Amino acid sequence: MKIKRKFYGILFALLISIIMSLIMSFVLLIINVGWVPHFFIIWLKSFGISLAVALPISFIIVPLIRKLLDRITY
Repeated sequence: MKIKRKFYGILFALLISIIMSLIMSFVLLIINVGWVPHFFIIWLKSFGISLAVALPISFIIVPLIRKLLDRITY
């Protein structure tokens, strides 16, 4: 399935937010709490919070970074 190019920025921000939130919440939970009973339930809650923070940030930051890189690269 192909998706129109105009949705590239939205999809990129969405996917990077999901992947980064999953990995970061998992690693930080392991470091701070360790492998405890009900780990996956705690992890899902942590992931939900981190995704709620990461999504709006990525929708704002990704276009700004893209503009910056367009200016400084050739």
